[in-house]
Amino acid sequence: MTHAQVIESHPEILSGTPVFAGTRVPIQSLFEYLEAGDRLDEFLEDFPTVTRAMAVAALDLAREALSADASTAR
Repeated sequence: MTHAQVIESHPEILSGTPVFAGTRVPIQSLFEYLEAGDRLDEFLEDFPTVTRAMAVAALDLAREALSADASTAR
């Protein structure tokens, strides 16, 4: 999935907070669940408008961004 298929930000949706595309679920919510020790399945149960593919793609995008940042910091 592309960035645009996973994440969108629009001033009229939660004041521009990045959300899962087509939803009002902030991307940050996924990270907060995982940081709290919750499983991905728990997040998906609580936010049924987010698909597993979207959540995994968001994590992949975050990993790629962190990897790119790490390689440019050397």
